[in-house]
Amino acid sequence: MLFSKNLLIRTLRCKNRNTPGVLGKLTTLIGETECYVGEIRTLEQGSRYTMRDIDVLFRQEEELDHLVKRIREELPDLVTLLEVRDEVLSLHQDGKIKTVPRFPVMNLGDLRKVYTPGVANVSRLIAEDVSLAERYTWATRTVAICTNGSRVLGLGAIGPLASLPVMEGKAALLSQFTGLNAVPILLETRDPKEFVDTILHIEKSFGAIHLEDIETPQCFEIEDRLIEALDKPVMHDDQHGTAVVALAAMISACQKTGKDPGAIRIGQVGLGGAGFAIARLLMGFVEHAVIASDLNTDAQDRFAKVGGEISNLDEIMETCDLVISTTGVPGLIKPEMIHDGQIILALSNPNPEISPEEALKAGAALATDGRFVNNLLGYPGIWRGAIDAGVRRLTMEMYTAAAHAIAELAPADEILPSPLDKRVHAAVARAVAFTAAQMGLARHPVDEDYLARELEAPAALE
Repeated sequence: MLFSKNLLIRTLRCKNRNTPGVLGKLTTLIGETECYVGEIRTLEQGSRYTMRDIDVLFRQEEELDHLVKRIREELPDLVTLLEVRDEVLSLHQDGKIKTVPRFPVMNLGDLRKVYTPGVANVSRLIAEDVSLAERYTWATRTVAICTNGSRVLGLGAIGPLASLPVMEGKAALLSQFTGLNAVPILLETRDPKEFVDTILHIEKSFGAIHLEDIETPQCFEIEDRLIEALDKPVMHDDQHGTAVVALAAMISACQKTGKDPGAIRIGQVGLGGAGFAIARLLMGFVEHAVIASDLNTDAQDRFAKVGGEISNLDEIMETCDLVISTTGVPGLIKPEMIHDGQIILALSNPNPEISPEEALKAGAALATDGRFVNNLLGYPGIWRGAIDAGVRRLTMEMYTAAAHAIAELAPADEILPSPLDKRVHAAVARAVAFTAAQMGLARHPVDEDYLARELEAPAALE
């Protein structure tokens, strides 16, 4: 259950007897208590015992308590539970990101170059020609990750401060996988105008605006107004990052099942921020209407205005070859609704509308959930490509190119590649930058030599 924001994690430090099958019995017990096995790390191995740290993921403390009790009662001679540790809290202590200088100040000469008096000349140059800020500051290589914490996945309206650990994580991953800087920006307002005005006052510090975890319908207004006002790329990741990865999943699923993407009937269940963006991007790709359902009439009207077809869950399940669901309602799709050969992407996290196992058992040709259709596959490379190319706007063509790049790297036995695969982020960046150049939207040179030098050489992508 990787990437589910509201799952809990604890580390069990276990001393296991070196008898065949002991680790298997322990992991089976974890599964029987409806917990999930994460990373397993061997710490010590002797002739009679092996000490391991086992990460366990669960939804409620009662599940962990039940697991601990069963280990001690059922495996007393095989497993000694030494400690239950909360490594997540330890990892997050003092935050997950920091700002460090690129050039250390080791002597007076360094100080004079990095700060006064040398820096004054750089400031004068920028004052005379503001375009030089791209060359002489970090602004164009830095992304602002902006939120008001009003719609945090799986957690709801927890507010900006409580969402900061999530934003720090997004920033850390962006830096690790692309080498770009990222700064979380927390806004204590749920008024779209105040949100937009605040960003407009600080935008010069950044080369791109990444919107995250903002409630609907305010997220649509905020993004639209910022795109119109700013001369730099803006993306609401919950909309377009999700849509890119969902499109990649559709492309890959069609390839693996022999379906023609242009001929299949697509159903979208749920038209919130993610659902609306997914359906809209897929309509542009297949060039025919997507059928969608949502209980909110405003959401229905919004989708109809962009050419979508409004229906209901029963009709979608009965007639569609591909069904994507983003409702946040676990168990919404019943096994008896699925017909043979369907592709099911139940993306609500952590509890999908139907589990992949249930969907496959009911006859689906292919099924997955939000654990694997993850935004991390998209947004780092999208930002790297957009910033390298110097685009002022992200377009549907760039998003589609990113989706193709992701799908092409899917292993034979998986719908999508791992987001930890460094090749994915370089491929997405390359696709976005090349598409921008082909559309005449790149302000910076984009060619084979440039991409080889800039996308494959950085330590962040090695």
